[in-house]
Amino acid sequence: MGLFSKDYESSGSGISKDDVKKKGLALFLDLLGRKFWSLMWVNVLYVLFFIPLMLIMPAIYFINNNYIAVAVICILVLIFAIVIGPATAGMMKIMRMFYIEKHTFIAHDFFEAVRDNFKRAAVVGLVDCFVIFSAFAALQVYPALAVQYTRAFYIPMVITFSLFLMVFIMNFYVFLMLTSTTLTMKQILKNSFMFAISGMKQNLLTVGVIVAIMFIMSLLFLNLFQVFALLIPIFPAAFIGFVVCFNCYPLIQKNVLDPFYSMQGKVNPEYLDGSEDDDTEQIFEDMGGKEAPIEKRKKSKGKVIK
Repeated sequence: MGLFSKDYESSGSGISKDDVKKKGLALFLDLLGRKFWSLMWVNVLYVLFFIPLMLIMPAIYFINNNYIAVAVICILVLIFAIVIGPATAGMMKIMRMFYIEKHTFIAHDFFEAVRDNFKRAAVVGLVDCFVIFSAFAALQVYPALAVQYTRAFYIPMVITFSLFLMVFIMNFYVFLMLTSTTLTMKQILKNSFMFAISGMKQNLLTVGVIVAIMFIMSLLFLNLFQVFALLIPIFPAAFIGFVVCFNCYPLIQKNVLDPFYSMQGKVNPEYLDGSEDDDTEQIFEDMGGKEAPIEKRKKSKGKVIK
C-alpha cells in the first residue's frame, strides 16, 4: 500500500507465502531492516544493566575518602558482574525470536528471560568477567616480565589469551542455549565448546564483525565523542547480539534442537508458521502473489458548472 506516496491508489500483487525464502546476507539485511527500531529498544534495555559501571565515575568524583571509594567501586563492579549475564540472556532470547521470526513482547520477554535464567546466567557472567580481567592482566604483566627477564613469559600470555578467546566464542552459544533449551549447564558448556571448534567459519566471521564494531566505536570515542555517546545507548550491543544469533543459532538448531524433535517424530516448531496444525476447512485462500495489480485510476477533469 502506497499510503505515504503520491501513488496511493495503486498496489501490487501481494507477497506469496510460497516464495523462496531469503538466505545468507540477503536474509540478514532483510531482518535487520525490519527489526532495526526494535534492536534499538533492546539495546536501551540492555544498557540499563550497565548503570553500576556508570556510577563508578561519580563515586570517584564525589567520595573523598579513598578507602570508601574503593569499597564502593568494588561493590559496583561486583553488582555489574552479577547482572550482566542475566541481561545478556534476556537480550539473546529476543535476538532468537527475531531470527526465527516469531512475535515477541520485547520488554516483557526480555525481563522474563532475565528472571528465569538469573542464577545460571549470573554464574556465567561472573566467570566471563574474571576471564576478561585475567586476560587484561596477562597482556599487561607478561610482556613486561618478558622484556625484563626472559621471553619465556610470552608462553603463559599466549595460553591465557587463547583461553580467553575460547571462552569468548563459547559465549556465542551459551546464552542462546540457556534461553532456548532445557539442557543442564554441563551439557550447555560441552555443546558450546564443541561449537566453538566445529563452527570455525561462523565464529571467525562473528569475531571479525565484533572487532570491527569495537574499532569503529573506539574511533568515535576518541574523535567524535558526541556521536559515540549518542550511539552507545541505542546501537552496538543489540547489533552485536543480532550478528551472534544470526551466525551461530543455526548450529544450535541443526545439532541440538532438530535431533531432539526428530527423535520424537516431530518437526522443530521454530520452522512452523502455525498453519501446519490447522486441519479445519479453509474458508478463505491466501491470494498473495496471485492478485491482479491495481492500476492508478485516471483522473478526469470533470465538468465546470457556469
